Amino acid sequence: MKPDGPANRIAGLVLAAGAGHRYGGPKAPVFLGQALRVLRDGGCDPLIAILGAGARQTRAVVDLEGVQVIDNPFWAEGMASSLRLGMTTAARLPGISAVCVHLVDMPGVSAAAVARLLAHAHVGCLTRAYYDGEPGHPVVLGRNHWAEVAATARGDQGARAYLRRRAAHVTVIECGDVAAGYDIDER
Repeated sequence: MKPDGPANRIAGLVLAAGAGHRYGGPKAPVFLGQALRVLRDGGCDPLIAILGAGARQTRAVVDLEGVQVIDNPFWAEGMASSLRLGMTTAARLPGISAVCVHLVDMPGVSAAAVARLLAHAHVGCLTRAYYDGEPGHPVVLGRNHWAEVAATARGDQGARAYLRRRAAHVTVIECGDVAAGYDIDER
């Protein structure tokens, strides 16, 4: 099922709330604009950005026109709180069948990789980008999984445990030929 009908819209969700301790400060002011463009150009609509540390600075330097920006007061608890908040936000929007979850600090991800994932998106999907055989982001979570993902997400693990438990149901999409799946902290 393709994300082209009003009942099968795929929300692009950028998790951008962290303090960026290893980076030396919040990453959202530097990388959020690019992450949003990648999701938009890859076919996501609407776009949701979860902010926390550095939210004021991010709003001052990033064009957030047309983006639903949500402040996460619990950002220090880890990525899971932002993921839950993003899925809750998407659940309130009409026609959203899945969320494409992208991390703000992965500048090597391309719109082509996002589009590949969205080609497999539907309410029951669990779809994950792989780079040269290694799991990465983005991850597309179909609406049917949101409640259980939210219930099992902890700390900085996000949906990792859920995806591991449901590994037989995860559609793996190799994206290493069109993108790079590194985290900025790995460079």
